[in-house]
Amino acid sequence: MMNKELIQILNKYGKNKEPFFFSISFDLKDYIVQPLSRLDDDIEFCLDDQNQVLSLQNFEYGIKTIDFEDYQKEFDMVIENIKAGNTYLLNLSASSSIKINSNSKDILQEIYNAADAKFKLKYKNDFVCFSPERFIKIDQNKIYTYPMKGTIDANIPNAKEKILANQKEMAEHTMVVDLLRNDLGIVASKIKVEKFRYIDKISAGKKQLLQVSSKISGELKQNWQDNIGDILVSLLPAGSITGTPKRKTVELINQIENHKREFYTGVFGVFDGQNLDSAVMIRFIQNTKEGLIYKSGGGITIDSDVKSEYQELLDKVYIP
Repeated sequence: MMNKELIQILNKYGKNKEPFFFSISFDLKDYIVQPLSRLDDDIEFCLDDQNQVLSLQNFEYGIKTIDFEDYQKEFDMVIENIKAGNTYLLNLSASSSIKINSNSKDILQEIYNAADAKFKLKYKNDFVCFSPERFIKIDQNKIYTYPMKGTIDANIPNAKEKILANQKEMAEHTMVVDLLRNDLGIVASKIKVEKFRYIDKISAGKKQLLQVSSKISGELKQNWQDNIGDILVSLLPAGSITGTPKRKTVELINQIENHKREFYTGVFGVFDGQNLDSAVMIRFIQNTKEGLIYKSGGGITIDSDVKSEYQELLDKVYIP
């Protein structure tokens, strides 16, 4: 999935220490890279420390998602491949049609303004993303990644204790952490898991979700900016939304899923001339000719229960 042209463009800006915005699709075939000084007016974003809710709004909406029977067919294909040893963890996603009761001429802008999320992006009139998951952060010469895997409704009694004690969730998270450790080892040295399985609370429309994350770090060379494209592309697509082993699992995702991910589960971020921050594009709504499409998914392991996984896919379809 290496994209040499993308690497060259990113490396050029990095070497010149020119601040730029980037957004890269799941398959690395489509991308937007623009200097911040000449960023298109219809691209809006905010990163963790810029997070702000611009308007308070309750959205009324209806959802039509993949039929359970169709989801089960895809789920069973994943399980068959796990039993065959082709994958150990695969993030299975699907598209849902979503209809919002609104007279707004720019509903994506309304969603962007109202979203309470660490990472937000509105790209023209094409899609909006309100993601809780950081991809990588580079500060000075240290690189950090924060794999997020494991979700539970915060209103469930003892939700934190239940998800941390769940063996399936533990196995899934451990596999992703191991994958991300190996990924960072491609571009950095002295890899370290600094925090393992901590809890974040995120707003999910009218309810709260608990998400399980870990923090992994490594050390980069002094002139890492010169190779910023090589670093980014070597780590893509993000391990938390693919699975392990990554290359074979991506092949299976392309065979099994009945939709095109496009920019969903890609990444976006900013290089400020010195450091970099970025996010995985989950919690994603795309504007299509057929209307608004919400893309969501979850990780499948040998211990996964199809009804629980289907419910998780539904739980992740929400308007903030």
